[in-house]
Amino acid sequence: MNWGSISAIVPPTALERRLTVQSILSAFATGSFLTGTAVFFTRIVGLSAAQVGLGMSISGVVVLALSVPLGKVVDRVGAKRMWVIGSALEAMLYFVWPWLSGFWLFALMLSVLAAVETGARAGRGAYTIEIFPRETRVRSMAYMRSARNVGYTLGAGAGGVALGIGSTTAITAVPILTGALLVVNAVMVRALPDVDVPDHVEVAALASPAGLRNVGFVVLGVCNGVLGTNQVLLNVVVPLWLVERTDAPEVLLAWLFGTNTVMAVLLQVPAARGADTVAGSLRAVRLCALSFVASCAVIAITHDTVGWVSIALIWIGHVTITGAELWSSAAHWGFLAELSDPRRLGEYQGVWNLGYQVESIVGPALFTFLALTWGTPGWAVIAGIAVAASVVAHPAARAAERHLAKHSAVDVQQA
Repeated sequence: MNWGSISAIVPPTALERRLTVQSILSAFATGSFLTGTAVFFTRIVGLSAAQVGLGMSISGVVVLALSVPLGKVVDRVGAKRMWVIGSALEAMLYFVWPWLSGFWLFALMLSVLAAVETGARAGRGAYTIEIFPRETRVRSMAYMRSARNVGYTLGAGAGGVALGIGSTTAITAVPILTGALLVVNAVMVRALPDVDVPDHVEVAALASPAGLRNVGFVVLGVCNGVLGTNQVLLNVVVPLWLVERTDAPEVLLAWLFGTNTVMAVLLQVPAARGADTVAGSLRAVRLCALSFVASCAVIAITHDTVGWVSIALIWIGHVTITGAELWSSAAHWGFLAELSDPRRLGEYQGVWNLGYQVESIVGPALFTFLALTWGTPGWAVIAGIAVAASVVAHPAARAAERHLAKHSAVDVQQA
């Protein structure tokens, strides 16, 4: 028995194990719905593909506008309470999906759901920083992400069963199942230990500078968002490239996504080791950029290869971009844990989330255009963007560190 593999999956402490189970459950719930969203929105809600895309874009704008305000709400009401409220509201909203029809109700519903999920996510992020000691924060987040990958995979299987049945009843039952599971999830979150927050924290938070004034942190969040576009390559660009620019069989896509899932489950915790300091997170950034470059270089040449050579190179390119995913996630947790103002954890979660809008708003259109229109030069530009982000991340991280130290010292003097 490989005990090393088991330790990469099963967390060592009771609280980490509880959060791991909760992560599997919530990811299973949302994963089952996400698998069939295209079919559900077109067949049940009655939308066109263009309307679905427009609704998602509108919800993305809503998230961008509300990310920081919702983070401030977390600091006001408390991280765990915000997580519980958001989780409960999210569950209730899924019960409404089968009764909606028409574009504007769909867009409104999607926007409200996106806002609720953003608030819950900010509460969860702040809670994990508050509840764990400094030396185990990044490790615990890595376990939770591995667990979410397991949950999404299981949820995709459940959603696939509904799609396989194909009836209106089966497809309509998916959001009901999701809502029911998310009710259980909210109960599990409510049962988690409370965090003891000193009485002076709220007053100090009001007096301290806003997260948006920490320019280094804002820039670092954008850099991390750029490196987070590895998801765009994994889920959008590489599949399109495989289908349109190579002779590799389309069935290879299933093996690629399977490889990504296995790596994300087994290797996320090892990849996060050492990222519990700013220096360690910057090392993860460099490894992420290196993986980005390697993947772009390997994938780019598959336009001119044939047969098993194409298959092997695309698989290698997918492995390396999965490495970028693992290291960018590790850096993300390390930076948030080390460079967030402890009196404004929610607000800093919101500010950090602004950088991740790069992935959802800019990444798909830009990277698809570069790769599929420009070919090899386009892949070189994508690699260059990743390298530039990793280079800028270093002075940005140090600037954020200095800002936090400076204002912490000022607050101590004023107290």
